[in-house]
Amino acid sequence: MKGMRWMAKRTTVVLLCVFAIALSGCPSKNKAGSGTGEDGAGGLGSEEGLSGSSLSRAQKGLGPEEDGILKDVHFGYDSSEIDSSERGRLDQNVGWLRDNPHAKIELEGHCDSRGTIEYNLGLGAKRAKTVKDALVAQGIGADRISTISYGKELPLCQDESESCWGRNRRVHSVILK
Repeated sequence: MKGMRWMAKRTTVVLLCVFAIALSGCPSKNKAGSGTGEDGAGGLGSEEGLSGSSLSRAQKGLGPEEDGILKDVHFGYDSSEIDSSERGRLDQNVGWLRDNPHAKIELEGHCDSRGTIEYNLGLGAKRAKTVKDALVAQGIGADRISTISYGKELPLCQDESESCWGRNRRVHSVILK
């Protein structure tokens, strides 16, 4: 029993530290952003870019966005595979990226509220990488795409229902420049 309480406290402390670090951020020396994603390309604030990251929106007290110029790609439960029903959304994003060859984006991997923090961060990263790989396979330059995982930390919907969980299992694209 003591071991379980110790693990719960440890997990809480780790989560609080990660969240504090994420909220504190670092001042950008470069207008194009400096890194929070796996590729070292971080997001711009909404005043500087066409769209702000979900984290910067949350810091400003705004809710996360769903869709926009680029469409969210949704996933099945416990999956990082793109369903055939989501291919049309991915194709729309490819079309926009081809029409805007200088645009850079960040792919945010999100999960529903089930599962551990660690597991969902990993699953969100896999989802973002899957979408990135699909975009690159269609001719979009890998240097234009960065990824980040928020796991279950920035949900669109708070209800504990399948329809809400389905909205939260997604990769959201943020236009950086």
